[in-house]
Amino acid sequence: MPSSTDLPLQCPVCSQALSPAGGQGTGPARLACASRHSFDAARQGYFNLLVGKGTPFEPDTAAMVEARFTFLGQGHYKPLADAVAAAVVPCLSPGDGAVLDSGTGTGHYLRTVLDTAAAQGHDVAAMGIDISKFALRRAARLNPEALNLVWDVWQRFPLADESVDAVTVVFAPRNAAEFARVLRPAGRLVVVTPRPGHLSAIAAVTGMLGIEEGKDERLAAAMAQYFEHESTSDVDITLSLTRREAADLAFMGPAGHHHSHADIAARLESSPEPLSDEARFRVLVYRPLKAA
Repeated sequence: MPSSTDLPLQCPVCSQALSPAGGQGTGPARLACASRHSFDAARQGYFNLLVGKGTPFEPDTAAMVEARFTFLGQGHYKPLADAVAAAVVPCLSPGDGAVLDSGTGTGHYLRTVLDTAAAQGHDVAAMGIDISKFALRRAARLNPEALNLVWDVWQRFPLADESVDAVTVVFAPRNAAEFARVLRPAGRLVVVTPRPGHLSAIAAVTGMLGIEEGKDERLAAAMAQYFEHESTSDVDITLSLTRREAADLAFMGPAGHHHSHADIAARLESSPEPLSDEARFRVLVYRPLKAA
């Protein structure tokens, strides 16, 4: 069975091979290269590989992460997680399959990928990256067999070329050039985006941000230089939520950077329970142009 520490990691300082050192149980205590650059595991099991000034982007807060962990842990978005896994597992290489979950958040979608792969007899090495250390704390506990890294998706990934079979991106920034670089020629990129009408009823009450006009066109343009579109499938989930669950749902996304959980909950106080809405997702699968 491949280990996630068998992934061809690269040092973010000098680009030499980064290898595990020490540690007991499910993961290493340290990652180090031949030039003696080293990175210690946090107590919760993740690694912070950001160096220099780090990232200028605002990570999700501990409160936002807690709301997301609670909401996803209740299984509301399980059909979406199953759809992502169904797109990933068929492209895994026999014996040395590898997956990168870019913007892994709390790790729930990667967890479903790993469980589905195991149920079908696939051995998988996995890496989850996110800029929020609060998210990585949760992800490391949920996916202890994966390598969980604090990382900025807009920097060069600490991975060698053509090292993974699949990259998954669920509601996260998309660095098409890096996705193409680390994917194997027969690999696949799986991207999840919201569709028009997504959570429209709850958004109208809570002040959640809407879908930007022209978003699909910008995604297609960004992918076109590196990828060929292979397939599209839509996932619709009918939700029936308590006010608390609806508040967690609104707060766990971008709205959480602009409104407090208490403010969102206050807006929902007069809404009768259960709150009904529809989550509308699009799952897009791309193949690298180099596969041709």
